[in-house]
Amino acid sequence: MPAKHRWHMGRMQISAVIAILAALHLVVLFAGFVSPYDPTVQNRELPYAPPTHLHFFAGDGFHLHPFVYAPTIGDDGYREDRSRAYPLRLFVHGDPYTFLGLFQTKIHLFGVDDDAKFFLLGTDAFGRDEFSRLLWGGQISIAAGLTATAITLFIGSIVGLFAGYFGGWIDETLMGLSELFLSLPWLYFLLGARAFLPLHLSPARTFLLLACVMGLIGWARPARIVRGIVLSSRTRNYVAAARGFGASSSYILRRHILPDTSSALLTQAALLVPRYIAAEVALSFFGLGVNEPLPSWGNMMSALQQYSVLVSYGWMLAPAAALVVTSVTYHMLADSLHSRLESRQA
Repeated sequence: MPAKHRWHMGRMQISAVIAILAALHLVVLFAGFVSPYDPTVQNRELPYAPPTHLHFFAGDGFHLHPFVYAPTIGDDGYREDRSRAYPLRLFVHGDPYTFLGLFQTKIHLFGVDDDAKFFLLGTDAFGRDEFSRLLWGGQISIAAGLTATAITLFIGSIVGLFAGYFGGWIDETLMGLSELFLSLPWLYFLLGARAFLPLHLSPARTFLLLACVMGLIGWARPARIVRGIVLSSRTRNYVAAARGFGASSSYILRRHILPDTSSALLTQAALLVPRYIAAEVALSFFGLGVNEPLPSWGNMMSALQQYSVLVSYGWMLAPAAALVVTSVTYHMLADSLHSRLESRQA
């Protein structure tokens, strides 16, 4: 296949993957609007309630609008109370939440009357809606991954630019330090670093500590990649011409060399985000990350440490499924970016 056709196919693939990621992030970003309930509200009378089924057929025939039946629990487990149907409505009033941190509202995308409950992904041990917790928890886990990635790439870019452009003892010192960080088992180091920090912190401080620690650990590999690109770029004719016209080092780095690293940094970002999301999930799973009642995908999965929960309530695996989907999509984006970079160089 000609290189031009491969480039266009790669561009279409990147657009499709970006559209999927954008939809995923928008749903998580508007968690308060999309989720029907407050993720911390408990329904103690409905522990481990199964996902609510949507119905279109009743005794009087087909219904254009879907409806649900209220869940009840008896000696034989959960069943539907079919004495009354509750239609699923759009743009309903429910639990209050802060919309994008700007103003408080009670409008939700969908819901049912207060007499019934609509648990799209069932409930946990405290009767909290798993779907609402999944979306709100995604805000924490994905934001931690994005923030840690931004910190890593910022540090890696600065270190790589300085090491590759100035060379000499600066290059040797910075690359020696990067080799030290590359040799560390990052997950165990992250667990150890978090264990030395105070356990009882506010959710905001815990989030910032997690993001900063993860970001400070992973800068070495991006720094070495940026250094290699800078070593190649600084010998090119347009850089030599700019230097001959008296351009400063900061100008050359900013206008000529740094743009050459953008494709590699985007690929690294697509690889690092799912890695850091998984790191946050692992820490919260072991009780070292974001703690209850604030949800994250990690502390939601901590219930799976109980074998009875793991084998009996399949809907409790929803955070694991969300983690897999997010990671696979980001890796697809990284592969597409890498393929497009190779096709442009061909």
